[in-house]
Amino acid sequence: MKLYKDDVIVFFGDSITEWGRDTDDVTSLGHGYVSHVASQLATHYPQAQFKFYNQGIGGDKVDDLNARIKDCLDLKPTALILMVGLNDVWHNVGQKSFGNQVEQDRFEAAYRKLLTSLQTAGLQRILVVEPFVLPYPLDRQTWRVDLDPKIQIIRRLVQVFNLELIPLDGLLNEQAILHSAQYYTGDDGVHPTLAGAAFIGNEILKRLQVEV
Repeated sequence: MKLYKDDVIVFFGDSITEWGRDTDDVTSLGHGYVSHVASQLATHYPQAQFKFYNQGIGGDKVDDLNARIKDCLDLKPTALILMVGLNDVWHNVGQKSFGNQVEQDRFEAAYRKLLTSLQTAGLQRILVVEPFVLPYPLDRQTWRVDLDPKIQIIRRLVQVFNLELIPLDGLLNEQAILHSAQYYTGDDGVHPTLAGAAFIGNEILKRLQVEV
């Protein structure tokens, strides 16, 4: 995704994005991957005068982002980094809808609505980061039946809306094989450690092309 001088870059998502930010301070970036990306861009491209906003809220699902999209758009973003979907899985564990087609259709409709609203508002530069889970603790492996179809939905929608994608689930699981899941997501398979946040941030940075 190309970035230009004076871009307003908003990170939109759930707790993985929020990660320690002060929700009462719109300028707070937290101490996760958002801070990593922002600090690297600010350091290497001071002339770009980027503005960064963290709009992650813990526990949010796709429907929640749809409900608060105005908060995001009011910041007048020119570029957006979007990561959401894991809570649609996590909060559904043990429910009858877990992994079934009705649930996947609901998810696709909600994600499509989100992308449509963003583009209708004039936001064309959107970098989509797919949700992920690592296989520790072991019960996280049972989440694949619900998560994997959602990942495929996101990948299809990225093509439909002509956006850019980071296939983070595969990338992080590769690292988990090499170095252990706990190294990247601690004891829950979801929330990044320092190494996990840096890995996510670096994958985002690889896909940003700054033109100033």
